[in-house]
Amino acid sequence: MDTVTVASCEHRPGQSAGMKLLCHTFHAMGGPCEVRLYAAGDAQAERAARAVEAEVRRLEARYSRYRSDSIATHINRSAGSGQSIELDTETAALIDYAHAAWEQSGGLFDISSGVLRRAWDFKLARVPDQARIDEVLTLVGWHKIRWRSPFIELPLKGMELDFGGYVKEYAADCAAAAARACGAHHGFVELGGDIALIGAHPDGTPWEIGIRNPRHPERAIATIALSRGAIASSGDYERFFESDGKRYSHLQDPRSGWPVQGLAAVSVVADECLIAGTATTIAMLKGESAGLEWLQQLGLPYLCIDARGRMHRNRRLDHALLSS
Repeated sequence: MDTVTVASCEHRPGQSAGMKLLCHTFHAMGGPCEVRLYAAGDAQAERAARAVEAEVRRLEARYSRYRSDSIATHINRSAGSGQSIELDTETAALIDYAHAAWEQSGGLFDISSGVLRRAWDFKLARVPDQARIDEVLTLVGWHKIRWRSPFIELPLKGMELDFGGYVKEYAADCAAAAARACGAHHGFVELGGDIALIGAHPDGTPWEIGIRNPRHPERAIATIALSRGAIASSGDYERFFESDGKRYSHLQDPRSGWPVQGLAAVSVVADECLIAGTATTIAMLKGESAGLEWLQQLGLPYLCIDARGRMHRNRRLDHALLSS
């Protein structure tokens, strides 16, 4: 890892005497990353920032499908070989989590569905024909995978597991924990828009967090106050193209192979960023009516924007909502 440079941020409410609000930015997991924290001095800030970045890069190295030496690539290379792979404790726990999310989502949260990118090329911005989608769908389906912890087998050549749908949120939680282990108690970690709090400002003042407008992502559609926990967001603005007036996003139903419609964006607050991120993904995949019903039943604070720009939220979010 390169030398960590921690810069002073602007003065913020809650900044106490002897404590400086400091920032460190870096790029990992396909997007911008930032840690903001209060520290008594540069040495403590650098130590905590270094620990945050190291933890994010550790998890990227383990689970990126773009790396030839990652665990994800090792698993995927074994597909169709008839051989099972024995997983370490951390990876087995992540697979167990994905299995539980698959069950609770009715099969919508499926980490085998990343192969749909072979049909949907967002750089070409072209709608594939149904025959191509059907061909790729033969390789999709968590129920086809043989999982007996800690052993996993991908029975069909060409099948893949993609940890990208939830490892970033897991990394945010791990990175915040790493900062706390270095003595940081006030701040947050942000990985590509998903945020895990280290703690409130030193005087207890919450952090003010903007939620993106899905049709104008450079702007905030609402601002909420958080002192603990995490917030994650998902939307059809992350990767998409438009054809004949219709938007096609990277969020695809693993059963049909087609991008889902109905919700433009979902943000969820939870104790852990991993939980919040999974909730947003499942809600988006369920669509407007079923997604909103599912979020209500889940009981976590949420804010959704539907395809017509209407805002939906539950009462649990109201106490944290500063503006909308």
